[in-house]
Order: sequence, then structure tokens, then C-alpha cells
Amino acid sequence: MKTIGVEKGLKNVADFLTKEGYSVQMLDESIESNSSKLNGIDAIVTADYNTDMLGYSNTETKAPVINASGLTPQEIKNRIDKQS
Repeated sequence: MKTIGVEKGLKNVADFLTKEGYSVQMLDESIESNSSKLNGIDAIVTADYNTDMLGYSNTETKAPVINASGLTPQEIKNRIDKQS
């Protein structure tokens, strides 16, 4: 089962991913303040983070960071499946 870190404020995404069979951990708004939670996370979903033009970024964990801005929960799931 993939473990996905989801930024607080994206409860609809967290609920959707949970229903789809993912393990979800809620993260604080600041990715940097979550360093202890990042081990074992397969992907991170954030509302607004420093991402490249495709909406992805890498963190110290090498987990892809997916910017949820403008995406539906299904589109976010598709990106998670593609990236992790």
C-alpha cells in the first residue's frame, strides 16, 4: 500500500485517496516542518509548493511532490500512480 502525505486543507483529496486504498498522512502546511513524517512516504500532495512547470518537485525523501492546484482528486491519484 502506498503512503501519501497530504497537506492540511486538502481533506477532500485525503478522503478520496483513502477510499482508493492509499494510506494517508496529513502534513502541516510547511513541508519543511514535516521532516520526521517524510520517511516512508511515496508521494506528497500540496496545495502550493515550489514545483517545476509540470507540477512535480523532489524533496529530501525523493518522493514526488504533486501540486494539487487546479487538479481533481482523480487527476492527483493518476499522477501519484504515474510518479511513484
